[in-house]
Amino acid sequence: MGKEYSFFLGCIMPNRYPAIESTSRFVLKELGFEIKEMDGASCCPAPGVFRSFNRFDWAVAGARNLAIGERNQTDILTACSGCFGTLFGVNHLLRHDPEMKKAVNAKLEKLGYQVTNEREVKHIAQVLGFDVGPRGIAEKIKRKANLKVAVHYGCHFLRPFNEKQIDDPESPTILEDYLEALGVECIDYENKYACCGAGGAVRAGDNESSMKMLGEKMAAVTNSEAEAILNICPFCHLQFDTGQKTLNERYGTNFNIPIVNISQVTAFCLGMDDVGLKYNVIAPDFKLEAAPLE
Repeated sequence: MGKEYSFFLGCIMPNRYPAIESTSRFVLKELGFEIKEMDGASCCPAPGVFRSFNRFDWAVAGARNLAIGERNQTDILTACSGCFGTLFGVNHLLRHDPEMKKAVNAKLEKLGYQVTNEREVKHIAQVLGFDVGPRGIAEKIKRKANLKVAVHYGCHFLRPFNEKQIDDPESPTILEDYLEALGVECIDYENKYACCGAGGAVRAGDNESSMKMLGEKMAAVTNSEAEAILNICPFCHLQFDTGQKTLNERYGTNFNIPIVNISQVTAFCLGMDDVGLKYNVIAPDFKLEAAPLE
């Protein structure tokens, strides 16, 4: 592939689920991408929290991260949907609002930064699903995964559609098409496109509502034939992983569905044996099962 990206790590992936980071790095290297570090990068900051309280400061903080990526002279890549929502959103905002961009750069100048918004922001699922694509990944994998999953798209990957235009948010296929090339069977289930209950500060500010949303989602997955939940975001991963434990302890449920990130299953198919599923709170003994290439 040969393309360079500045890799924005965010907060949750390196601190709570480093296996998602390590498998993401492995996948990108195996596919020929070059990664540059974003030294000095901060929290994105979270789109559902900071933007709600102070849109301008949210834009300044996000633009500073964009400026760090621009100094590397590369586009910016993230594996977190919330980070993608902020960095893509700030980039889009400043491209279309010159007065806001001028005011943001006035603040950034005091910190030694300027942002041009000439670089793109991409989600790793977008790069895998479209830029590499099903055909591209099929040429690279060493084995397939014998796995049935309930795909969770989340909220920030595809929306707002009028800005991102990645896939139809009401009926997307980007993940299913990609995963099929890995041998993964995607199982339809009720509430497939519903929020997991983590974002928008719901998990922190109204945990009861957050757990109710998660409980409805988990019940739907349990009633399907899925063996695991496939996500594309560390925060969604955390909600499904630790949230199942909370639901079981608080409400007497018995959820025990393994959680797998898209980078972990891709890394497995590219030859990595230990993709870090043992570090999950729920189902730490779960292992991916290989299937031969056809």
